[in-house]
Amino acid sequence: MTQPTQPAEPAQPAQPIEEGTTETRGDAQVVHYLLRLPQPVEQVWTALATAEGLRGWLDVAEVFESRLGGAVTLRGLGSGRITAWDVERVAEYTVEGRGKVRFHLEHGAPDGTGTTVRFTHEFEGEREPGWRARFERLLRMLEDLEDPDLEDLEDVGD
Repeated sequence: MTQPTQPAEPAQPAQPIEEGTTETRGDAQVVHYLLRLPQPVEQVWTALATAEGLRGWLDVAEVFESRLGGAVTLRGLGSGRITAWDVERVAEYTVEGRGKVRFHLEHGAPDGTGTTVRFTHEFEGEREPGWRARFERLLRMLEDLEDPDLEDLEDVGD
């Protein structure tokens, strides 16, 4: 006698912010996150790799030289250099006393829609970097950029 099978639970949609592992490498802690964003790579790159974009969710970039070896000064975080740079693919910033943050962007789907960001923060010490709250601000900023400007809508009542 066979048992009736239960209908499969519907698959849960992927969370936009997925905290990965935290590992220790010598004296350094390495934190990993995976971000799944509906916006295209070009829009996400602007948010992660321009002074204007960083201001919207991370910190004011008082200095930002968008090239490998370029200087970076983030008002509340400190000064450093761009230590990896591949336009629309990889941005890595090494900031004195804060460690190294790396954003690796990939197209989220074969049709080119959406963006997957593989994020790594390598730092020394035991402090919690607070990335989840920062990434939630990033998500809100990207969503706000997609909202239509109501002033530009035509009056359809005429």
